[in-house]
Amino acid sequence: MKKYTNINDIKNVSKIIQEAIQLKETPFLFENLGKHKTLVMLFFNSSLRTRLSTEKAAKNLGMQVMILNVNDTWNLEFEDGTVMNLNSSEHVKEAAQVISQYADIIAIRAFSSLKNKEKDESEFILNSFIKYATVPIVNMESSTAHPLQALTDAITIEELKTKPKPKVVLSWAPHPKALPHAVANSFVKMMQKTAVDFYITHPKGYELNPEITRNTPINHNQEEALRNADFVYVKNWSSYTDYGEIISQDQNWMLTKEKIGTAKFMHCLPVRRNVVVEDSVLDSKNSVVIHEANNRTYAAQIVLKKIIENL
Repeated sequence: MKKYTNINDIKNVSKIIQEAIQLKETPFLFENLGKHKTLVMLFFNSSLRTRLSTEKAAKNLGMQVMILNVNDTWNLEFEDGTVMNLNSSEHVKEAAQVISQYADIIAIRAFSSLKNKEKDESEFILNSFIKYATVPIVNMESSTAHPLQALTDAITIEELKTKPKPKVVLSWAPHPKALPHAVANSFVKMMQKTAVDFYITHPKGYELNPEITRNTPINHNQEEALRNADFVYVKNWSSYTDYGEIISQDQNWMLTKEKIGTAKFMHCLPVRRNVVVEDSVLDSKNSVVIHEANNRTYAAQIVLKKIIENL
């Protein structure tokens, strides 16, 4: 693995999932692999699990870690040929090359604006660093993708499944803010690559990018879609067609104990209680969100391990 910016950078999904599960059993087995190697983590947006788990993963491999909150530094310019006479003080061309001199791997977290679909889908921040950096890039969530979270979710399902091909449902849920599509996009792509019976449910108007969902069955009746599910992954996302808009706040789509039945409840966190999911689900034995969050470390660790081995 030379980089990890999207799920397609994984050559063999089932193999890397098994390797991550094995790594979880012996997390310090390769603690000298990253010796004298440095991970630089760039945060354009806030983070809790991604920040801490990726740092822990790097340190489990013996790496040094440097963290930069980009909003605390010079304003970066990403457009080529621009006259920099306004707020931007430094161009990504120089910044990416300079940071590459301090890092063996650069990890980047940069959300979508949800204002300009074309610009967001161009992944201009992530792709600018891929273009100008001279070291491998890891995506810690970008405008359209969260591949570390998706790998985490696949690891969690593999660990907890009780049948060879479990039924997995991705369900939209209400939220007071307009949220990006990154987590949902990557979850869909990952489920399409794994041995699961996969469905999506959401209100009409909340269709994700059809180039991503492809032939995945979509059901606008949530209760019908959730019937006999083994895993229910709940996530809000804003409209894709009316880009970034909230077109429904239907509280009937909140996940309840009655709807989920005996299925395992999954969510990337943070989650708004009694808006996205009711307390009785989140606090139940069928909620695996804490287990899932713990797996963030081993998803990141297996990715970093693979990249270091290719340096």
